[in-house]
Amino acid sequence: MKKKQPRAMPTVTLDRFEDELAVLIVDGRQVTRRREELPPGAREGDVLDLTTLKVDTEATERLRTEVRQAREQAMKGKTPPPGDFDL
Repeated sequence: MKKKQPRAMPTVTLDRFEDELAVLIVDGRQVTRRREELPPGAREGDVLDLTTLKVDTEATERLRTEVRQAREQAMKGKTPPPGDFDL
């Protein structure tokens, strides 16, 4: 008899705000919620717990680190564009 694997919770990332809506990316799909449903201080790039819609600070920091490393790898040996850019 095969053991059932625990189902992983979908990844939920706050992609952007559009007026009073928050656009979330859930398993690669866009989903909208009212901005007021999110915790105060939630910002673009935050990873959220799907059940509570609270910011998962550890997952957010891991994602930001991954993005930063990918950006550094992509820019290796290239001249960065002018201006300020930070996530």
